[in-house]
Amino acid sequence: MKHIARKRFGQHFLTDGAIIESIVQAIAPKPGQRMVEIGPGLAALTQPLVERLGHLTVIELDRDLAQRLRSHGHLTVIESDVLKVDFSHVNSAWSAPDLGALGGGPADGATASKLRVVGNLPYNISTPILFHLLDAVDVIEDQHFMLQKEVIDRMVAKPSTAAFGRLSVMLQWRYAMDNVLLVPPESFDPPPRVNSAVVRMVPLARPPELNIALLSELVQVAFSQRRKLLRHTLGRWLEEKGFGGAFDVQRRAEEVPVSAYVELARQLQPAAGVPCD
Repeated sequence: MKHIARKRFGQHFLTDGAIIESIVQAIAPKPGQRMVEIGPGLAALTQPLVERLGHLTVIELDRDLAQRLRSHGHLTVIESDVLKVDFSHVNSAWSAPDLGALGGGPADGATASKLRVVGNLPYNISTPILFHLLDAVDVIEDQHFMLQKEVIDRMVAKPSTAAFGRLSVMLQWRYAMDNVLLVPPESFDPPPRVNSAVVRMVPLARPPELNIALLSELVQVAFSQRRKLLRHTLGRWLEEKGFGGAFDVQRRAEEVPVSAYVELARQLQPAAGVPCD
């Protein structure tokens, strides 16, 4: 029976064989690697991945699709909302003899210590998924995601551009990112109304020690009124924090590089009495 795409899950199934092959080449899976696919859907990307890996863990919310996927002998199926999945637990359970609730066993010979995460993310919750994975970044080797092109443009945007914003800062402080492939609407069934793209996200090997909650609050305040100079928003917030350091608030939020936001958060940590994560 043909599966009908469900709007509430944001389902758009990839059908273009050439695009699928290009994505697999960009991911470059190797046998035995620990890989997790978010939203495998009808397994268009799943099958070529598992053929190269030997085993693949997939996270699927749609119970009908999850049931279909369980019939595949080389998949571990986690039937869950991805925002409720503990990726640190998935990684630590990978080498266990019995994955129990995870639904199966690991690939034979899996030796990597970190996860590779891939997926065609639902557009309606793509940003929450990215922030959820940020909490598990220490156990992740890299990430390859298909997203709305507009979102990826914001993720990789440079300062002093219209696309540069909170999402840019909150991801670029922790990842090196590249837009690796454009995916047009006709590559899907049903076709979305927007262009898609594939982003590569590699966690930085030596990220700054930082309190993420403080950086998040700081950046949210800075971009709350992005057309105004920072003295109207972040400047007042810094005064309330008792900040006595140097920071130029005669700029707009989009003009401040990621490194300057990170350094400001680091300077604020002692004053705010918060530890590094």
